[in-house]
Amino acid sequence: MVKVESVCGGEAIIEGTRIAVWHVVDYYYKVGMSVDEIVADWDNLTFSQVFSALAYYHDNRKEIDLVRQENSYEHWQERYTHAKA
Repeated sequence: MVKVESVCGGEAIIEGTRIAVWHVVDYYYKVGMSVDEIVADWDNLTFSQVFSALAYYHDNRKEIDLVRQENSYEHWQERYTHAKA
């Protein structure tokens, strides 16, 4: 996993891709996709990359959970609703 300031706002991404760790985490935990399904959907990812992204999440849970929350539909819906009020 790497952080590149010009890619995904500097969030942790899978090296050699533009795929943020939080995307993989959401697919796995929120959507309920298996690692096999994630690799099938993103054919440019390997099993080891997906497992590494999940391991990174477990080692950096606070960081990734914050990014997940900031990118959630609910967060943006609330933010937009408050902006209109």
